[in-house]
Amino acid sequence: MKKIAAMHVLVASACLAFSSVVVAQSGSHGGAGHGSQGHTSQAQGGKVDMHASMMSGMQKMQEMKPTGDTDKDFAMMMRMHHQQAVEMAKAELEGGKSPELKAMAQKIIRDQQKEIAQLDKWLAKNK
Repeated sequence: MKKIAAMHVLVASACLAFSSVVVAQSGSHGGAGHGSQGHTSQAQGGKVDMHASMMSGMQKMQEMKPTGDTDKDFAMMMRMHHQQAVEMAKAELEGGKSPELKAMAQKIIRDQQKEIAQLDKWLAKNK
């Protein structure tokens, strides 16, 4: 159980660290849709609000009830983590300007969706 709690702390810490970077770069916590709206959160102009999306993802991870089975907990948390990466990459594609980062975002979406499918398959087999 201590390993699971440590995993939660590690993932939440990583999300908070990234959130701080996003906020610093954006200059504010602004934008509509903070809360549980996830990737549907939008800022002005219809662009995805990366900060609101991340906060929603962090909330979902914190609300996850550990099963006590390290394999299942790992698979569930990694699935959430990969989904957040996909959402952030979509935000980059929508609002980013750097061709290099947009290409990286496309690769992240492709790779993470493939891993999400693998995790879903494993979770379905190991209910």
